[in-house]
Amino acid sequence: MPNPGSPESMQEAQQQMPGMSGKTMMGMMLAMVIMLVVTSFRDPIGEALDVVFKYIAFKDSPVLTLILAGIIMITISTVARSLLTDFVGMARNQQIQSDFNAEFRQARMENNLFKMKKLQEQQPRIMALSMEASTQQMKVMPITMLFVIPVYAWVYYFLKTGDTAAYFPGQTVIVNMPWGSLDVNSLLMGFFPSWIILYTLVSLPIGQIENRLIRLVLLRKRLRQLDLEAKRAEIE
Repeated sequence: MPNPGSPESMQEAQQQMPGMSGKTMMGMMLAMVIMLVVTSFRDPIGEALDVVFKYIAFKDSPVLTLILAGIIMITISTVARSLLTDFVGMARNQQIQSDFNAEFRQARMENNLFKMKKLQEQQPRIMALSMEASTQQMKVMPITMLFVIPVYAWVYYFLKTGDTAAYFPGQTVIVNMPWGSLDVNSLLMGFFPSWIILYTLVSLPIGQIENRLIRLVLLRKRLRQLDLEAKRAEIE
């Protein structure tokens, strides 16, 4: 048997972990299919969504349009992800992993081989908790992409230039940035549109704030339910 805490023991523990489930693989494949389908039919999808999103299409202020589209996209995807994710279970698993790592570090510092051996026997279960959290997130990803990627398609439709463009035919979409003017349709590294970077920078902070607020609300609601169940159990 390898020494506790050695690389060999970690490798052995990882080999005992359950492999990626078939449902997770199916979720990843479904997410890729959604991305390919939306990319292939980007213009029709953007045109269809324009029936609703045209009310936030401001030609004089495209950055404001990006902000509003980002808020809509992040809000819908965050709510969907929050409703499908067991945040209480994830928080419990994270706390278990944190406590385990703290005990393992302490045992290693004290050179307590007996305790390290006992903790090593629990490593597969602890690592399985981490895999369970990752698997749950992968299962939710295709569902959130059903909301996220079509909004990206509409933003592309809104910012598109050229003779067939709906909002900026034969024009260049220029926005003022702190370092100067930026053509949002210019390419980075030869294939990456600048508007994707700008859109991500706008929507990412909003998503982080909304995600934390929604998780806080759902966690408090779930904890109140658990408290009520515990009190009913005590009464019975």
